[in-house]
Amino acid sequence: MPFVQVNISKEIEKEKRNSPQFRKAWEESREEYRLITEMISLRKKEKMTQSSLAEITGNKQQVISRIEKRENKPSLRIFCNLLDAMGYELQIVKKNKI
Repeated sequence: MPFVQVNISKEIEKEKRNSPQFRKAWEESREEYRLITEMISLRKKEKMTQSSLAEITGNKQQVISRIEKRENKPSLRIFCNLLDAMGYELQIVKKNKI
């Protein structure tokens, strides 16, 4: 049986139009994905390994790895502790309305 090519972006957009629940879940997951991606970039910018970050924060390296692979969602406390260990903080800013 041959493989069928699927345009994932089109399928996601179609599902977002057809299902408000899917659209909400998708948008929420995108923000989580963006924040974790930013955290990974900051860790690498600071030339820290997962192991060194884990040691500073009192976590296991596997915990950091699972967060970075998006297998586990960190609590807000853990996320802020990780940022703090790298010398960063989480801030809330008002969105600009377009």
